[in-house]
Amino acid sequence: MTPGQRPANAGQRPDQNSPGQNTTGLIKPAPKAKVRRARLLVSKVDPWSVLKMAFLLSVALGIVTVVAAIVLWTVLDLTGIFDQVDGLLGTLAGSEGGGFELKKVASLGQVASFATIIAVINVVLLTALSMLSAVLYNISATLVGGIGVTLTDD
Repeated sequence: MTPGQRPANAGQRPDQNSPGQNTTGLIKPAPKAKVRRARLLVSKVDPWSVLKMAFLLSVALGIVTVVAAIVLWTVLDLTGIFDQVDGLLGTLAGSEGGGFELKKVASLGQVASFATIIAVINVVLLTALSMLSAVLYNISATLVGGIGVTLTDD
């Protein structure tokens, strides 16, 4: 071997076998660990944390409500549903009906305002009901002990 050459097995780890070596020193796989289980009891829920979480989730639901109402109105307008409903109502009412226009009754601004009012009412109601539910859970958990939960380590 010259000074700049490496041995043939220099890049291998000592536990790796090359093709011509014996294979008696194989590494055994580690035994599979047992699944750990923990049985826990939810005996109290913090009403303040429930209030904060319920408020944030209900605000998100309110935003979704307003956006969905605007998108639905836009889709109905672009597909011509409002014009078809106006034509149907004009046919049903006859020509002396004066021409009913659904877009004037339910304009985009009115629909967005109504959806915003509904969203604000939902935020207040969902937050209050969630807080009330947390307090009622705490009262009932003191009587019956709470909800049992089993956690496993997979």
